[in-house]
Amino acid sequence: IILELKLYIYVVFTIMQYSTPVFHKAISDSTSVRAALPGKVKIVEVGPRDGLQNEKTIVPTEAKINLIDMLSETGLPVIEATSFVSPKWVPQVRGISRRPGVSYPVLTPQPEGIQAAVKAGASEVAIFGAASELFSKKNINCSVDESLQRFDEVMIAAKEAGVPVRGYVSCVVGCPYEGKVAPEKVAHVMAKRLYSMGCYEISLGDTIGVGTPGSMSEMLLAVSREVPVSALAVHCHDTYGQALANILVALQMGVSVVDSSVAGLGGYVIYMLHGLGIKTVRKTSSKVAQATCKL
Repeated sequence: IILELKLYIYVVFTIMQYSTPVFHKAISDSTSVRAALPGKVKIVEVGPRDGLQNEKTIVPTEAKINLIDMLSETGLPVIEATSFVSPKWVPQVRGISRRPGVSYPVLTPQPEGIQAAVKAGASEVAIFGAASELFSKKNINCSVDESLQRFDEVMIAAKEAGVPVRGYVSCVVGCPYEGKVAPEKVAHVMAKRLYSMGCYEISLGDTIGVGTPGSMSEMLLAVSREVPVSALAVHCHDTYGQALANILVALQMGVSVVDSSVAGLGGYVIYMLHGLGIKTVRKTSSKVAQATCKL
């Protein structure tokens, strides 16, 4: 009798718990959060360029081409191949086994790099600047204003060549030299200027991985006041294990383009997106394309 009474009390308590307004609000909130997420996210693979540039030793051209070719098999729509800072990287683009439906943009910080990129077969180029004055001077040896003047020339060359341009903004939440970067500076000084120049997409990079969901949402809110969310992408480094959390915040704010290095080291970024019911890469036999929830 006592056992049956305990069971009855447990059942009644459970029914009451799951019929409370708090529980229904949690269900409603969960549904609204999912509804706010994009149905599809474009993954921009930057591993061959941004990922490998952090290696202490120079990666042989053949190895880099092999990596790009393997990434092409995963179903990724965009694979940033290399940087045209030096002419020696031109053979990397020419040697790629191009896949239909895959774009292979290259970084071209100088106007003369546009012509070399087009001759090598690049159908898209990218430029990069920083929201931090000191980072700009140490990284590309010029002030923020000087970098924007250079980009004007690059944009003119790209327009003449008929190739679209993507813009990168580094240090959008923090700088190794200046510390915290003001969201308004990211929005007005860099993102708005690059968009007005003609960049079809602006990738906002947490270059040193110090961002958190709080600082990321604050920055995105400021930028979205100046640039349409549909033209924004996020580029989150995982230095302090915050990349996935920051990406999720960006998705909830309407961003539908995510930069990733080798699919987030084994497909973690894509695994999270697929777990949220978001479409990403084309279906292939690769493990990246099949990075789905195991539960």
